[in-house]
Amino acid sequence: MADNETNPVPFRGGGFSHKPSFTVWMMVFVMLILFWEFGSNIGFISNLVLPAPSEAFNAFLQLIDSGMLWKHLRASLQRLILGWTFGTLLGVGVGLLIGLFSNVRAGLSPLVSAIFAIPKIALLPLFIIWFGIGEGSKVATILFGTFFPTVIATYGGVDNVDRSLIRMGQSFGLSRLSIVRKIIIPGALPAILSGFRISASIGIILLVAAEMIGAEFGVGAYILLAGSLMATDQLIAGVSILSLMGLSMAWVIGKVENYFLKWRV
Repeated sequence: MADNETNPVPFRGGGFSHKPSFTVWMMVFVMLILFWEFGSNIGFISNLVLPAPSEAFNAFLQLIDSGMLWKHLRASLQRLILGWTFGTLLGVGVGLLIGLFSNVRAGLSPLVSAIFAIPKIALLPLFIIWFGIGEGSKVATILFGTFFPTVIATYGGVDNVDRSLIRMGQSFGLSRLSIVRKIIIPGALPAILSGFRISASIGIILLVAAEMIGAEFGVGAYILLAGSLMATDQLIAGVSILSLMGLSMAWVIGKVENYFLKWRV
């Protein structure tokens, strides 16, 4: 009986699936901060150019104690969420139309490619003329900047859906709407969500640019004020807040990916 027993074969179908490791990235982060602090203390890194992490952290604590952090953060998050949400929703809708209908692709695809190449920051003065110096121009800048990468990611994802799956759905008599809902959208979803990550980063960049022009509150306005006062510790604190905003959005999008892409093992 012992000769006939077989050892279980380990599962080898995981491909290149990645396993998140909290320990690894935390070690890298801590080592970087320690090197930065050590270099600042011994004078290897000039505090005038790049203050020590402890100084930036103290500036961050002062921002919390003064109550200004929540005012700046509330203003920035409101602009970012509004602009990014509407920009991505419109982008997904237009991207699906371009991916599914030839006439729409012929009319809009060249236009999207032409406008996508324009730096959206250069259009900020035009948005100020259209929508005023208030919230409208800032939200419009973020919306406009996140719309185009979402469109391109969406119709690119539609184009990359396996056509054999679509033909199989047609052979089973599925309607066009059912094929779009059950085959095309799930197949394009990985590319769409990747586009969300890119558009979120672009949205934060445009948020800072918009807040540096005529904003009383916002992380971008705080960074601009710190830079004009040569307060590099406050400047680094503001940049760190932007980094945390980007990490938070990436975490949320990652959770959405895990929920909707359970089939991708």
